[in-house]
Amino acid sequence: MSNFDLPAAFEEYSEARQAGFLKVKEAKEGGRRVAGTFCAFTPVEILDAAGFLTVSLCGMSAETIPAAETELPRNLCPLIKSSYGFYLTDKCPYTYFADLIVGETTCDGKKKMYEMLGKSKELYVLHLPQGPDLPYAHEMWTAELRRFIEYLEDTYDVEITEEKLRAAIEKRNVMRSARCRLMELLRADTPPISGTELYTFLDGIGFNFDLDDAIAKINNLTSSLSTHKSEGVTVGGKRILITGCPIGGVFRKVVGAIERAGANVVCFENCSGIKPARCMPDQDAADPVAAIAHSYLNIGCSVMTPNPRRMETLPALVKEFRADGVVDIGLQACHTYLVEGHAIRQLCRDNSIPYMALETDYSTADAGQIDTRIAAFIETLGE
Repeated sequence: MSNFDLPAAFEEYSEARQAGFLKVKEAKEGGRRVAGTFCAFTPVEILDAAGFLTVSLCGMSAETIPAAETELPRNLCPLIKSSYGFYLTDKCPYTYFADLIVGETTCDGKKKMYEMLGKSKELYVLHLPQGPDLPYAHEMWTAELRRFIEYLEDTYDVEITEEKLRAAIEKRNVMRSARCRLMELLRADTPPISGTELYTFLDGIGFNFDLDDAIAKINNLTSSLSTHKSEGVTVGGKRILITGCPIGGVFRKVVGAIERAGANVVCFENCSGIKPARCMPDQDAADPVAAIAHSYLNIGCSVMTPNPRRMETLPALVKEFRADGVVDIGLQACHTYLVEGHAIRQLCRDNSIPYMALETDYSTADAGQIDTRIAAFIETLGE
């Protein structure tokens, strides 16, 4: 068993952050490898089959942005700056202890940030096709995943067999199904949980290294909430669907404003919500790698051009969750989502869906303005 050093400033960190460091340190001392990821396009089944613990490294706090801005431009996406700042300051236990960071060629800012991370961390970048329906996209992405498998086998002396891949697909699909069942409770006339409570719970589950335990916790909450629903413990108000950028760094500001205005978020369409949870590889397919590739290409992200999946999914989700309105969140300098906002606005207009766009960052400077704007939007939805 190896011993791993904690960061020099460990004693200065909060109790919760110290607990995170100790948890991942214990896992590594038990012989496990840790892979940090940034995107829903990263094929976690392959990392599972290689024996890695997988965790998201997306920064969700403005705390480390000043440190990042010593090396990155100020007019850059706050998620990128926050993530890189956690790396610079050793304040994220998962970045600090990561044996491998897996990047992907989605947005330009992240691609260049990966180059900087790669100077001192083991880094692998997946090259993603930029259009899901291009004639070569599926073949290219499948080949890219095979290249990733070869890299993991050669670098870490592991064997990634079809049997291991199918087992990983099965387990991850059980997890996705559990997440979907929980999120689908919000289809009820009066949901048994608020958007804030749901998002907070699912975000926390992402840092549970024991997938069986994580699945059990999700299923237990779903069962408990179903009982609460029958007892009349519910959340009312206008129903809002959130789309757009990853919202980890702004969800309390934005979702909090929606709830303070008397409404409730009933669906998170974005990459931490329903969209990736419903992309399930076929574990019985003849080629599990091709099945993984096919499934992940169905994630409707704005980095794709064109992006038909999002345009098809959004109106369907509005109907399924009976949303009264759509709030499209764009992080400052997230060009793909901000530009695509025009098409989403037109899509909602064509489908008679009330829509509002919010461009924000991780600061609290615009919190009051967001409260005012969202309250006004909720008021327009009527009784």
